[in-house]
Amino acid sequence: MPENTQTAALPNTPTGYGWCAWHQGNARGVRLISAVEQCSGPGAGLFACPSCRQAYDLVPFADQP
Repeated sequence: MPENTQTAALPNTPTGYGWCAWHQGNARGVRLISAVEQCSGPGAGLFACPSCRQAYDLVPFADQP
């Protein structure tokens, strides 16, 4: 039986729900991975879900040095 390696979220802990740029679908718990800046106009952000962050060894933008 596989062991659960993720901690359970507390009931009042907010979680992000949005588009995962890696598996191209909606997911719960997405985090910003990369911010794409443009000279003119709004930039964009690439978000990843927990399973894609683990599979592709992605570090959230807030946790990057």
